[in-house]
Amino acid sequence: MENVTDLLLESGAMLEGHFLLSSGCHSDRYFQCAKLLQYPQKAREVFQRVASKIQDDIKNGILKTDLTAGPAVGGIIAAWELGRQLGVPSIFTERDETGGMTLRRGFEIQSGQHVLIVEDVVTTGKSTMECAVALEKAGAVIAGLACIVDRRSRSCEPFPWPFYPAVKLEAGNWEASQCELCKKGIAAVKPGSRKI
Repeated sequence: MENVTDLLLESGAMLEGHFLLSSGCHSDRYFQCAKLLQYPQKAREVFQRVASKIQDDIKNGILKTDLTAGPAVGGIIAAWELGRQLGVPSIFTERDETGGMTLRRGFEIQSGQHVLIVEDVVTTGKSTMECAVALEKAGAVIAGLACIVDRRSRSCEPFPWPFYPAVKLEAGNWEASQCELCKKGIAAVKPGSRKI
């Protein structure tokens, strides 16, 4: 089993430069996990350790999960792969015409079902929390959160549920007015899918 950072590099998923993130922040690194997730073997390897930790917590009564859910777009394949390894169904939330996160496509949650949210990358946790609100509105109990890359700054509040990142990586994360790269006159690119 390869190191997660090596898998990100091999697949071209870890980029260096000046990026405008979906959160509105600027960064010197961007994690395009779709580049990694296009390879089923790499996706399997990335989530094996995560699935193993989750299965241990399930056996020890720390966690219960009935299904996985990923916020579209980045969380769809990630949630599917982790759901496959855990042996549970996988669904996703997506944005509606107002930009709000919601369940669509006929997905349903039974009241009280335990749902594990799965992301590709967690930067501020905004998408995660929006996904959680949509799932809870549909009757879910949020069991925990898993992701490929945890790139949150150290000052971020912890999540209110168990958290299972495949890897924790450091990356610049600045408000636009404080961006070190903007101060140097380096143009930013926006590779993400969410409109800011």
